[in-house]
Amino acid sequence: MDATLTNQSENENIWGGGNKPLNASYGKMMMWFFIVSDALTFSGFLAAYGFSRFKYIESWPIADEVFNHFPFLHGVDAPMYYVALMTFILIFSSVTMVLAVDAGHYMKKNKVAFYMLLTIVGGAIFLGSQAWEWKNFINGQYGAVETRGGQILQFVNAETGKRVNLNSFAASIPTDRAQHEAKNGVWYVTESTLPTYSVEEVTAGFLANDNLLIKTQQNDAHGHKIVLDREDSINKITQAVHVVEGANLIRNEYGSPLFANFFFFITGFHGFHVFTGVLINLIIFFNVVIGTYEKRGHYEMVEKVGLYWHFVDLVWVFVFTFFYLV
Repeated sequence: MDATLTNQSENENIWGGGNKPLNASYGKMMMWFFIVSDALTFSGFLAAYGFSRFKYIESWPIADEVFNHFPFLHGVDAPMYYVALMTFILIFSSVTMVLAVDAGHYMKKNKVAFYMLLTIVGGAIFLGSQAWEWKNFINGQYGAVETRGGQILQFVNAETGKRVNLNSFAASIPTDRAQHEAKNGVWYVTESTLPTYSVEEVTAGFLANDNLLIKTQQNDAHGHKIVLDREDSINKITQAVHVVEGANLIRNEYGSPLFANFFFFITGFHGFHVFTGVLINLIIFFNVVIGTYEKRGHYEMVEKVGLYWHFVDLVWVFVFTFFYLV
């Protein structure tokens, strides 16, 4: 009887409220719940990307050929260098966040503020870098044409094998050009802007330059894009119906439109998380400076926002792996 009463009393103490499961406060537990649910969301997005890539593996864009820019190094082929730098900056901001949390455990206000500021700067640099990456992805660098079947055709130099910009060979043919209107088109899509050159100008310039070949969006057994010989290139260029410059949600010069759709959605969704984290860190930093947490006697709020920041950094590792490395 006494044992039963003792067990009942212990159960009431456990479930009676005011306890800390796993010795964590309510705020930490709620942050962990949010992180788990958000992790499932990102997992679904990345799984969808993986399935789509597997389905179109023979024509999927090669990351080294898409993300090969570096600021202030125009014309230099630097595949993945800038993306790697972005990743390092974001991971380093996790290190400064750890140092801020550790300083908070010892109630060192100035160190918490200093490391929080470094974390904010790291996040801001990452956001700026991602915006720059988006700009280059959207604007494109070389241009391409699209066939009626939706295949992207790129142009390369026959001797070097490097891609060639449309403006280096496209002919100038004076013609009246009108923007495509939704009422006249398939899927009722409006052409936002006219491409720099028409299909006729690109075709004429290509036929006049014997040193040009066409690179298709199909990959060979070694994972490289297939380059056609001159005769096949001439036959292929006659199938072009659109000039494509850069990327959008409808078509892109790098290959499958799905690649651009996933890139914008997943990296944009992650960028929104980083932006939110920077704003929250700014608020926490301000409260640290005015001594809010010093008065409370603890810096648990810094620790909670630190959990979110580490999660955002970890997600980027997976996004980086899926989009850029695999």
